[in-house]
Amino acid sequence: MRHQKQGRKLSRRKEHRVSMLANLASSLIVNGRVKTTDAKAKEVRPFIERMVTFARRGDLHARRIVLSRLRDASAVKKLFDEIGPRYVQRAGGYTRILKLGFRHGDNAPVSLIEFVTEEEQKKTPAKRKPRASKTKKTTEKSTPAQETAAVTTETAAETVETADDSKADTGESGEEKQ
Repeated sequence: MRHQKQGRKLSRRKEHRVSMLANLASSLIVNGRVKTTDAKAKEVRPFIERMVTFARRGDLHARRIVLSRLRDASAVKKLFDEIGPRYVQRAGGYTRILKLGFRHGDNAPVSLIEFVTEEEQKKTPAKRKPRASKTKKTTEKSTPAQETAAVTTETAAETVETADDSKADTGESGEEKQ
């Protein structure tokens, strides 16, 4: 059974896999985006998101934890000084993975993993318009009952107008004069 065995092995031993993820995460921090295979991008995403969450905390203990996992002091410095404060108001989802297609040599699926920029953070999702009711829509042709209803509303509107005109002629109005 495979209980509690999450993550991809990426055809590497544990030590090599951990080092590769740390190097990939450091490259992502330093460069802002990295082009890699889909599997590696999907595997590094939770790793880097945890590191950004530690950077949001910003305390010494968090810095030491991140340094022990990334093993690159310059990447840790940039993470805590620039990237962490950028995402203080954001509750997760600091990276995105964009599929680029397939690599020419071995046809491996390739993706671009990058940090979400501030413009996308400020965008609010467009509110969805309410759906139209599920009743049958009427066609362009009107029924005789609809035509008579339209005529009666027109005549009612005309009678209201003529009643208002007669009040204006006599000097009476619905408003009190001051």
